[in-house]
Amino acid sequence: MTSRATSREASRPTSPPAPAERAEERTARRRDLAAVAGGALLVTVAALVGTAIERADGSLHVNWPPLYASWFPHLGPGTPAALAVAAVVIVHGPSLAARLPWRRLVLTGWAAALAWTGSLALIDGWRTGIANRLTTAYEYLTVIRRFDDLGPALRDFTHHILNNAPDHWPAHVAGHPPAAVLTFVGLDRIGLGGGGWAGLWCITAGTSAVAAVLIGLRALTDEATARRAAPFLVLTPAAVWMGTSADGYFAAVAAWSLALLALAATRRSLPGRSPGGAPMRAAALASGLLFGLTCYLSYGLTLIALIAAAILLLTRTVRPLPLLAAGALAVAAVFTLAGFSWWEGYRLLVERYYQGAAAVRPYAYWVWGNLACTVLITGPATVAALRRTLAAAPTALRGLRPSAGPLRAPSGRLVVLVTAVLLAVLVADLSGMSKAETERIWLPFAVWLPAACALLPARRHRAWLAAQAALPLLVNHLLYTGW
Repeated sequence: MTSRATSREASRPTSPPAPAERAEERTARRRDLAAVAGGALLVTVAALVGTAIERADGSLHVNWPPLYASWFPHLGPGTPAALAVAAVVIVHGPSLAARLPWRRLVLTGWAAALAWTGSLALIDGWRTGIANRLTTAYEYLTVIRRFDDLGPALRDFTHHILNNAPDHWPAHVAGHPPAAVLTFVGLDRIGLGGGGWAGLWCITAGTSAVAAVLIGLRALTDEATARRAAPFLVLTPAAVWMGTSADGYFAAVAAWSLALLALAATRRSLPGRSPGGAPMRAAALASGLLFGLTCYLSYGLTLIALIAAAILLLTRTVRPLPLLAAGALAVAAVFTLAGFSWWEGYRLLVERYYQGAAAVRPYAYWVWGNLACTVLITGPATVAALRRTLAAAPTALRGLRPSAGPLRAPSGRLVVLVTAVLLAVLVADLSGMSKAETERIWLPFAVWLPAACALLPARRHRAWLAAQAALPLLVNHLLYTGW
């Protein structure tokens, strides 16, 4: 189906539902609202219990549980822009998503996400919201000069991870493989040094995840599904932490790896390219290179492999695997030959993790408090859509049995994809290596979850979008977030 035909189909008026369908829709809507109420209750309980724990013994190490934030009601220069972007996406987003040509929709989605994320960041002002975010004592820019001689810095990288090591790295440098800090070293080397350029890089690169998710969704489900999801991918509450956090940049690298894998596995083409053949082999190799880079940006993002496995399972092919593995191994080889051992770095990170706040942060709180953070970064519409996802998951997963044949229904394929993302979140949660601060750490998973909103009834999309926008506007105007 062509892009124009798909957009006409997405915007075509539907006939009034039959009485039985209306009753079923009312039941589903009540269940959606109950799920949202449950999510709100989880956040409320996490806030009340967390505040009590923090006041009692200070073991959570956050000022406004479950978020790493402080109470600070304020307005800022980004306030009018954020309100305007929200209004435009709520009013015009669904119709534009239905009728724009596909390539223009992908670029418009990225631009709208950039405007939304940037305006939210500017609620705190240019310096506080963007330019100074990556210059604090915990961040990457404080050690740029220690990488003037790159070879020795990489060979000695693991020697500075532990807190009791000489000249130990700041928390975020120690907590990630060296590709994270090398990104900002590279920006500095090409004349884009300092917090302002670093912040703009993270916002610009990070918001490209919207384009990546759209491309991946179209390849794995269909174009109509991707179009329905587009406004929700733009107006995500996760934008509060995408601007400005290096984890937003990590999220985009991971998202592009998965999107390229989806293209390679389905033999779909990038805009302007013919399907199949060399372009698809290039997509598989590029996916592997980006997956390798993802693993050297953040240890925990190896869990993206679970989503990649779901993509291969959905498409019933292993054709991209050799080139995917070759790309990932090439990145690993470069860092290993440069003197950095990923496994040694991870072993020392675990030790460093428990030398800090993680040693006292109670697992019994954060194992469910993290889920309250997930509600806050994905929003009420996503909670309702995830309710529908989990309800449909047993049927969709049964469709993956070899005897069942290909899973053809786009909604079923979407359910499987989102379920894989939820599985990755669950594993990360149970690991105990994400106690607190998951509002930024889990951004690479959070960018995919609003795709489930394509399952919500189209006639309710604007109401759900309004709810999505209200949450980050409240968060950014009432709290000072730490990232």
